[in-house]
Amino acid sequence: MTTAADLLVDTLIEWQVDVVFGLPGDGINGIMEALRTRQDRIRFIQVRHEQSAAFMACAYAKWTGRLGVCLATSGPGGANLLTGLYDAKLDQAPVLAITGMQFHDLIETFTQQDVDLTRVFNDVAVFNAQVNDAAHMENLASLACRSALSQRGVAHLSIANDVQEQSLGEAERSKRNAPGHVPNRWFEGRRLPTESDLDKAASLLNKASRVMILAGRGALGARAELEETADLLAAPVAKALLGKAALPDDHPHSTGGIGMLGTLPSQEAMERCDALLIVGSTFPYIEYYPKPGQARGVQIDRDGQRIGLRYPVEAGLVGEAAETLRLLNDRLARKSDRGFLEEAQAGMARWREMMATSETKADVPLKPQVVARAFGLRLPDDAVLVTDSGQNTELAARHVDLRDGQAFGVSGALASMACGLPYAIAAGIAFPGRPIFAIVGDGGLAMQLGEFSTAVRYRLPLKVLVIKNNMLNQIAWEQMMFLGNPQFGCELQPIDFAMAAEAMGGIGHAVTRPEQVDDVLDRAFATEGPVLIEATVDAAEPMMPPKMPPDYAENFRKALPQTPGHEQIEAAIAEEPAKTMIEAGQ
Repeated sequence: MTTAADLLVDTLIEWQVDVVFGLPGDGINGIMEALRTRQDRIRFIQVRHEQSAAFMACAYAKWTGRLGVCLATSGPGGANLLTGLYDAKLDQAPVLAITGMQFHDLIETFTQQDVDLTRVFNDVAVFNAQVNDAAHMENLASLACRSALSQRGVAHLSIANDVQEQSLGEAERSKRNAPGHVPNRWFEGRRLPTESDLDKAASLLNKASRVMILAGRGALGARAELEETADLLAAPVAKALLGKAALPDDHPHSTGGIGMLGTLPSQEAMERCDALLIVGSTFPYIEYYPKPGQARGVQIDRDGQRIGLRYPVEAGLVGEAAETLRLLNDRLARKSDRGFLEEAQAGMARWREMMATSETKADVPLKPQVVARAFGLRLPDDAVLVTDSGQNTELAARHVDLRDGQAFGVSGALASMACGLPYAIAAGIAFPGRPIFAIVGDGGLAMQLGEFSTAVRYRLPLKVLVIKNNMLNQIAWEQMMFLGNPQFGCELQPIDFAMAAEAMGGIGHAVTRPEQVDDVLDRAFATEGPVLIEATVDAAEPMMPPKMPPDYAENFRKALPQTPGHEQIEAAIAEEPAKTMIEAGQ
């Protein structure tokens, strides 16, 4: 006897879904039974919090390009998915969220966990439906999968617990709902720009003398084409955070990141370019783009809605990055004047020297750059690296150089804390046997610390570096720089993360001094299974943009005298690289 839950799980299998992230609950017992009886074809990954399940589904979709699926019970279980689902929405990851409901005839009667999750999910989902019976499920399950993949967003199905157990024979099928009329396949055509738009873009770029490229996540599958474009245009390439792996960090055209976490050469090139080519990015901070009117713009994106979103481009190329760049490259003339690129390359050499001054300090307290750099240098060629949101993000962006073949992931447009560990676990599930690494902060990790036990349970080859400064350091610096307010409410109660890792069945190490770093990391990297390295670092270490804007500097000067520990902060900003970053904005 085939139930609605059976139909759902069989449909997922037909759509080549092989893993579901979730937490059991009485509102989804029927679905759990359907998963139990199909363990040979679809895997259930049990998490410790539903928010993590949604983050994992989002990350899994990003890592693989396939549909990510998360499952939660009714009421609070489903509501807990929202943060991770907004991550998927804002970063355009295809995710299906499945939630339970109370009995179908008790909806809106103030019964236990009586939350209308279809109403709750209305903003986050591109497809959002309540399943009425087993015959309805046959249609909706397939449509939900297709919608998430075709629109690169969140689809949601809400299913009453008694409907889950209803057999297909019990459903009253209408005459227009013929069995088997829904194909469980996704059809995706080619997306290519028009010939006239390609000609216009090529003409614009060929006439420019100082072309800058901004590459985002959409450029990840276009490495060779992006390299050729950069060479033809003699263009420096700045990378939005989600595009960190689009080119290796040591590539001769790469100027590293852009924005608050970026490099000075990227910002200087943006300020001097006369043309900007944006490839697969909607990097949100418009203050780091060229000023409108300064540079002529070309943008490549598979979604026409996003072209011109951040910068007033003249030529918009709607298409996948790799094929669109190939078509564009055929129309580009190689620039003989390489001066603009050479200036950026010289700037990167100076930037790396400046970063090295902070990465090699023997100061106590331990500088976070020292341990982040040492961690990054040990990553194997096939490493997957994730980071959380906070100062740890800046450390990964600036002080860990990704090489060819390595992958990177983070919550992008949502920039949510607590994403790092779930992203890392999803990578371990997506790429069995591949080594996984994470750089996280003590604030974000504490929110989902229990998921380390999930990594232990599934024996993932995970190494987690925790930057422990007992402070929400990025927020503290934003309070001072953005508004001129003294730091307030950012101190954290210390947690012994190494001991917590041991308590959950993993391995924990602690490092507090620079001379301990190499030995601790060597031992951690030589250990199989989940390992957590707790690095207690200097809480006064600054976090600032590569060029401090004058208004930020003024706000900072105003806020500093009343900020706790201001003497240590004053000493830190008098040293490199903070000294140069402040002076660059003057």
